[in-house]
Amino acid sequence: MSDPEALIPLAEPTRAPRPVARVAVDMPLPHLDRPFDYLVGDELAEQVRPGVRVRVRFAGRLRDGFVLELGTESDETRNLAPIEKVVSTEQVLTPAVAGLVRQVADHYAGSFADVVRLAVPPRHAATERATPPEREAVIPQLTAHPFDAYPTGSELIAALRAGHSPRACWQLAPAAAPAGDWAQGLAVAAGATLESGRGALIVVPDARDLERLRAACDRVVGSAGYVVLSADSGPAARYRAFLAVLRGEVRLVIGTRAAAYAPVQDLGLVAIWDDGDDLYAEPRAPYPHTREVLALRAAAEGAAFLAASYGRSAEIEQLIERGWLLPLALTPAAQRRRAPGVRLAADSDWELERDPMARAVRLPHQSFETIRAGLAQGPVLVQVPRAGYLVVLVCDTCREPVRCPHCAGPIRAGSRNAGCDWCGRPIVDWHCPECGGRRWRAPVVGATRTAEELGRAFPGTPVVQSSGEKVLPRVADEPALVIATPGAEPVADDGYAAALLLDAELLLTRADLRAGEEALRRWLNAVALVRPGERGGSVVAVGPTDAAPLQALVRSDPASFAGRELAERAEAHLPPVAKLIQIDGPPEAVHELHELAELPADTEVLGPVERPGAEPLARLTLRCPPASGADLVAAVRAAMGVRSARKSPGAVRVKVDPVAIG
Repeated sequence: MSDPEALIPLAEPTRAPRPVARVAVDMPLPHLDRPFDYLVGDELAEQVRPGVRVRVRFAGRLRDGFVLELGTESDETRNLAPIEKVVSTEQVLTPAVAGLVRQVADHYAGSFADVVRLAVPPRHAATERATPPEREAVIPQLTAHPFDAYPTGSELIAALRAGHSPRACWQLAPAAAPAGDWAQGLAVAAGATLESGRGALIVVPDARDLERLRAACDRVVGSAGYVVLSADSGPAARYRAFLAVLRGEVRLVIGTRAAAYAPVQDLGLVAIWDDGDDLYAEPRAPYPHTREVLALRAAAEGAAFLAASYGRSAEIEQLIERGWLLPLALTPAAQRRRAPGVRLAADSDWELERDPMARAVRLPHQSFETIRAGLAQGPVLVQVPRAGYLVVLVCDTCREPVRCPHCAGPIRAGSRNAGCDWCGRPIVDWHCPECGGRRWRAPVVGATRTAEELGRAFPGTPVVQSSGEKVLPRVADEPALVIATPGAEPVADDGYAAALLLDAELLLTRADLRAGEEALRRWLNAVALVRPGERGGSVVAVGPTDAAPLQALVRSDPASFAGRELAERAEAHLPPVAKLIQIDGPPEAVHELHELAELPADTEVLGPVERPGAEPLARLTLRCPPASGADLVAAVRAAMGVRSARKSPGAVRVKVDPVAIG
């Protein structure tokens, strides 16, 4: 008799579903800005993990990509292609950084591929294979620090040590004194965060600031307690530092723009020094600003946020007024006591009696007196604006910049008429909204050789120049005239005895609606290099005595100026109170994108207007209230995707909330 069980049909063997990898392919085309699914072969199953670099076939070509996640199902209807190769098993794109990259791309109408290039440095195979060096344990030295001089400053450090995540704007007193030592303060804040068991990230504008911060970090956490991420480091050094952070060997990162994306584990603090510096505006698409990247990151990862500066940007002021940031500052009166005394040339009848031409000449008598007195005590700084600034029209009576009465855009004068640089409307029957004046002028400053002038006036005194390609890091504590352009001022070992800020009007009349804010920032940064008033430090600025930025400089009150600036931006519908997008490109391409974009109903369309250049160029400016900002960006991004899918001719450049709005 046969076995009954033999009559039962055997079940077909079931095959386990093959793993599927969702891959961000290196394709910056807007219409392909999404992940694609690929099969993971058995031979690669142990190597494919979220964050690794892979090679995949896309449209018949092998391309690089990053694995974002793994699964067993796919929503795609096509037959999935397999991953061709795992470039490296190092998981270089962490989930937190991948999420940040997507946020930044969406915020700036860009693509994931463009932003991830900013976030993850190119692979350096030899560095990846090398054995990492042994690192000593980090014991932060949090003794006396600059925060002690500020109300609630010690409480901020205590909160970081306790594992909390405060958000603050640290307004430093501009003086070459402990209370103005931003580098030491940020290093201490990072050290306090490390004591809580979390990581920290500090970003600065340039290599000179990075050197100052490195010296402070050496004092607080030791040279083994941090790494530097900077494009200037070179491919191997940059990748070595990146891997040390990625692998958790180091928890403190300092660096320039690209460091904002560093894969710090258990991030507890992001900090930025001098957020108003234009070096924070990324020159590559989609042109993100480091301040916004760090704010997005702090919010997403629950980290503390600290913005430190001598001045205050309108963007930081807005975050304070919204309650997202708390101000940490001295009162203006207390700040004046700690800072050097600042005066304007020809600011009194007495000065005008002594020098009747003081308001008409570039170097009034008071300037020479300040230099002479300063040289008796040490080096003297003379700040001169860079050559080549474009200037815009200003009211002939009150010197307020002339703006378009329709859209508040900048006005430029041609040989026969004047017109708005944004909406293109001609300007007729103009009158100044500030003083009622009806005449304008274009201020012009000659190419005066400041160094030679002062060298002749003070024979025998060493004259040192720092600008452009030749930027000096430091000068000795000896009598000398140091002529420097904004941002290139050397640090004096014991602070400058005095400073002279020349050609203030030229900075105030730059072709940029941020001119006043930027001028005050640059002046305060120069003032901060001078000894405090109690040690004899003094500053004289030469410019229009009634200009609001200069008045704020004298009062040492950048906060009030930032509040006024923000209110004026709100009235003029300008960032950060409005969302603004500038679209540049060939006229036909700009017109097509405009036609394709389904803009929110409350969008203002300005232009297009012709732009100067060898080829025909046009600029279209779009702006809307903040509530519709995300919809406006999404509409422009969608239109870019349609043009990309159509392979429309003509490349367009899209900038969201550009730094230069002029």
